[in-house]
Amino acid sequence: MASARPAANTTWCARCGAYLSVSPGARSLRCPLCHGVTRVERRRPHALQRVAVGFIKGLMNAFTTPPPQASSSPAPGGSPPGSSSFSQLPASSSYPARGRGCNKRALLVGISYAGTKYELKGAVNDVNCMHYFLRERFCFPPDSILVLTQEDRDLSRVPTRANLMRALRWLVDGATAGDSLVFHFSGHGVQKLDNDGDEADGYDEALCPVDFEDPRGGVILDDEINATIVRPLGKGVKLHAIVDTCHSGTILDLPYLCRLSRTGYWQWENQQTRFSSEQKCTSGGLAISISGCGDSQTSQDTTAFSGSTSTGAMTYSFIKAVESEPGTTYGRLLTAMRATIRDNGGEFGIPGPIGTFFRRVITFSCAQEPQLCASETFDIYRKPFLL
Repeated sequence: MASARPAANTTWCARCGAYLSVSPGARSLRCPLCHGVTRVERRRPHALQRVAVGFIKGLMNAFTTPPPQASSSPAPGGSPPGSSSFSQLPASSSYPARGRGCNKRALLVGISYAGTKYELKGAVNDVNCMHYFLRERFCFPPDSILVLTQEDRDLSRVPTRANLMRALRWLVDGATAGDSLVFHFSGHGVQKLDNDGDEADGYDEALCPVDFEDPRGGVILDDEINATIVRPLGKGVKLHAIVDTCHSGTILDLPYLCRLSRTGYWQWENQQTRFSSEQKCTSGGLAISISGCGDSQTSQDTTAFSGSTSTGAMTYSFIKAVESEPGTTYGRLLTAMRATIRDNGGEFGIPGPIGTFFRRVITFSCAQEPQLCASETFDIYRKPFLL
């Protein structure tokens, strides 16, 4: 596949995602692989361009203007932003309150690990992009989005282990039927030897807070993430985790991993062992994770934005896939993300005027393959992606 969007004389199969050639004047096609029938889309490029212009203006502002946050001041005598001393961080914080009539809430975490050998250039940019993306594309109110970055002057919003666990609890606290929750993490991830027998591959996956090497901090295991934001989800509550880290394929410890081939064939693989069983499931809600790579793979930064501004390869491919095809399905989203990474950013980049603010630099890892996991199975080519 050359890009995340078919060329003018081709289209995608609505069922399996395979490319199909379109004859002039054709209104529908039957896929030779899955035999599904696809209606031929009539595009209106000028309308899409007008929408894209507004999106890009906001996106570029995201790089120069910090995301809106509740006003707060640094703790007296506290460490400056980026400091490696976290012992004096406050035990509580004024995270956004649940607004009346608001059924959307998001937690965005970007960790640069500034001043260490693990430093990442694109993590904070990922958060800025996602903040704008959620507001403009999926109508998340600014005051329903909590951002944690190492550079924040409010020490309660520095992504230490303690603050990150507190923020995860904030995300799901009080969630009721109809609520849509989003957890986005851009940073480092690692694998740890599984000690309780609940991992099919023998390893736990883990997120690395800014103090992951500090004896008072440490990593956050997928077992803890599952217990904190997956199991409490009640009926009618939907959670999406978008995780741009290494070793993140099953970072939420969800029961099902989607195996998807390049030809579009797919099946759900049960990840549960006799030691995990029902304890990894939700309490009736739906949890879905879209991660940057498989458990044994690594994710990379890329300088996909103009001006050599870095961003995560997974975050870039995710935004590109959604922008290229609003109303896409989970199957088409995953296929498009993988194609973008395989093709080093894609031949055409992000479509319309958005593309003028992006340039292709070949820094993608061909071994990196985004993954889809869920708390329950569904038809990935029929279920629309919606936050």
